[in-house]
Amino acid sequence: MKILVTGANGFVGKNLLVRLAERQDAYVSRFVRGDTDEALLVMLSSADIVVHLAGENRPISNQDFDTGNRLLTQKICDGLSKLGRKIPLILASSTQAELNNPYGESKREAEISVIKLAEKYQNPVGIYRLPGVFGKWCKPNYNSVVATFCHNIARNIPVEINSPEKNLELVYIDDVVSSFIDSIFGHTPDGVSNYVVSPQYSCSLKELAIQINEFQNSRATLVTEKVGTGFVRALYATYISYLPLEKFQYKVVCHSDDRGAFVEMLKTKDSGQFSYFTAHPGITRGGHYHHTKSEKFLVVKGTAEFRFRCIVSGDNYAIQTSCSEPTIVETIPGWAHNITNIGEDDMIVMLWANEIFDRDKPDTIASKV
Repeated sequence: MKILVTGANGFVGKNLLVRLAERQDAYVSRFVRGDTDEALLVMLSSADIVVHLAGENRPISNQDFDTGNRLLTQKICDGLSKLGRKIPLILASSTQAELNNPYGESKREAEISVIKLAEKYQNPVGIYRLPGVFGKWCKPNYNSVVATFCHNIARNIPVEINSPEKNLELVYIDDVVSSFIDSIFGHTPDGVSNYVVSPQYSCSLKELAIQINEFQNSRATLVTEKVGTGFVRALYATYISYLPLEKFQYKVVCHSDDRGAFVEMLKTKDSGQFSYFTAHPGITRGGHYHHTKSEKFLVVKGTAEFRFRCIVSGDNYAIQTSCSEPTIVETIPGWAHNITNIGEDDMIVMLWANEIFDRDKPDTIASKV
């Protein structure tokens, strides 16, 4: 399919082009700022579908709203009618089209232009009224407060919040692009179709700043936010996309003694923590039991012997594992346990505990195995 994308160098355009490049059935032509009206006609003449993303949202003068939004859209519609091309057209509009401001009015006029194209020339038209879009590659200090907050907080630059309780309605760029892809290759417009991207998120400026600051703080505390689903997942991906190169890495504390090393990597608010330790040949670590805490061990280098003793019955049990056959060994409440490096080289073991270590309530009682 031959797809004409206007505004291909913009925030949404960059993300859409990357996704289209991942497909074998997409051939993209790009209309960008500075291209001529003649070039636009040439692209329209060969396209199978138009995805119209180009527009103005922070111009020098209000007149540029009309030029970049209404007038450009009208040129596309006029070009399609002149060429007799009844191909689908997808328009990225804005929820501000509902408002009486210069930007909203220009987007509303753009919608009117494509609706007239559909009514007069039977071009299938799809209209997206998008709220604030956030995600990677959005220009900070421009028109996205999410991009600005992420960029500044990642660089320890203070953010200004004049109306902390102001509410934001947001959609994530990956969800927007996925919906565009579906409209291009699957559920193409029929007549005039109005599309809504979901999920949509809502938060205040204050909540946004707090959450992004928590992402930054997690490098020091090692306690991660719940970044696996929903808005926090999308916002975290956005935040780290604004990290400067020197912050692609950060150091953690290594606790070393004559047995080896112990390093905590990541802590969660409700699902424990991850760490690893090393042990020199012949070294035994552990020698304790837990009442409630549980752990999972995975030897990633070397050979280990785990020994267990029930602190009530005195029963004993032993397990040998090595990196050649990955095996999870789990500690059991009420069983004292230790681990010995029975190999000839240093051993490395990954460790997950179901709770963050609390020095005041360690639930770790020394006991020989």
